[in-house]
Amino acid sequence: MQSIKNRFSHIPSGAGALFFIQIFATLGFAILYSTLVLYASKHLHFSTIKATAIMGIFGAFNYGLHLFGGYLGGRFLSNRNLFIGGMALQVIGCACISAGTVEMLYWGLALFLTGSGLNVTCINMMLTQRFKPEDIRREGAFLWNYAGMNIGFFVGFTAAGHYQLTEDYSSLFIFATIGNFMAIVLASFNWKSLVDLNTPLLNSTPAEFKRRFLIGLAILVGLVPVVWYLLQSEWTENLVKLISLIVGITLVYLTFIHKDKRERNNMWAYLILTFSSLIFWSLYQMAPNGLQLFAVNNVNLVVWGVQVAPQWIQNINTVVIVLGGPAMSALFVQLRAKGWKIDVPKQFAASLILMGLGFLCLPLGITFADDRGLSPFFWLFLSYVLQSIGELLISPVGYAMIGRMAPKQYQGIMMGSWMLITGLASLFSGDFSGMIPEPSEGTALTTNAAYSQLFSELGWSTVVVGVVLVGLIPFLTRLIKDKDLAEVEPVQPG
Repeated sequence: MQSIKNRFSHIPSGAGALFFIQIFATLGFAILYSTLVLYASKHLHFSTIKATAIMGIFGAFNYGLHLFGGYLGGRFLSNRNLFIGGMALQVIGCACISAGTVEMLYWGLALFLTGSGLNVTCINMMLTQRFKPEDIRREGAFLWNYAGMNIGFFVGFTAAGHYQLTEDYSSLFIFATIGNFMAIVLASFNWKSLVDLNTPLLNSTPAEFKRRFLIGLAILVGLVPVVWYLLQSEWTENLVKLISLIVGITLVYLTFIHKDKRERNNMWAYLILTFSSLIFWSLYQMAPNGLQLFAVNNVNLVVWGVQVAPQWIQNINTVVIVLGGPAMSALFVQLRAKGWKIDVPKQFAASLILMGLGFLCLPLGITFADDRGLSPFFWLFLSYVLQSIGELLISPVGYAMIGRMAPKQYQGIMMGSWMLITGLASLFSGDFSGMIPEPSEGTALTTNAAYSQLFSELGWSTVVVGVVLVGLIPFLTRLIKDKDLAEVEPVQPG
């Protein structure tokens, strides 16, 4: 334990604690993310269409509420308080889902999504506040924190797969309840080091702070029945898409009217990169939907004599992230020291091309299917590896670039909009997953052609967008360089 403390001793107070808090805070989401479709269809007997629709809305609410979380934390409850309150709702939500009924599923999801949707922005804001704008350690800290998140995913996916083999869902969701509770315990032990820095709430008087706190608490609790209702509404998907459009227009307007030229140019670069990331995340979010159904029905999941549980496939992603995050951070430092120019636009373009290639592996694998129509597991494995490397290039860097590019007064909304993009992508991934053939429509032999066509179209389209972004790199680099900051470089703790 002392050696761990030594490795984190030179980074700002609280940043090291957030790495460990992130691990436990991720468990509940990892379990629901990887299990919801299977739980809804196998245990609650939802149709495939209804189960995948629930998954799409789950992702949309989880990520979509991040936008509001940045506002609520920075101006009403404080990021630290909102994180604890959100985790408490997640704990209660997982406990409700463990009851095993349809009614408790919807209430459990409403509680969980309100909590996870609002508090994820808080933990990212607490981390970015530990660093000054010019601090080159920020990107490295986010890479490490992203690795911590994926350790939580690894544990959650592994437990989910274990319980999935026996369909012991009640024990699985109790496990998630305990894991999320541990995040509250760790945050409580590090309470002072997680204090908010540089937020509008800090400028309020004690009386104003108390009034805002009560308003924020009422909003936090009041959102639960609203989310419960929307989870069961047929027009929720269109509502989320409309909200996303409004937020996008708002950000464009704020960019137009912003007076500081350097900051305005950075905001334009942020908007272009964020829009391109929508394509990446739309394909990425197919993992618990269309790709999971493809894996279960059209891939040979017996590897070296071992039956692979569907959730364990997600651990391909987590292993690449956990091992690759620190390694990539160190590699970038070495390459930049040798004069290599590695910047955010190049990383985004590369991530899109890797995602496209990952999807193109799947139709290639289908050509090697056996006489039952089952594709070799290797091609699914390769697809996930390529997607994961792309994620490593785009996601932690995306978080870090907000601290670099966003004007102080817009950091909350821009951090939230980055999360909202992922929520919108979840709905689009549900739309794409709806194009796949139902398992009841035939065997793997008869459904492979439809899968192959869909994966080819998605893969090639994403590669093309990535190539277009390559052409925009000089323009984007000029925009970002207008801000007089030292180039952000990842630094590996220790």
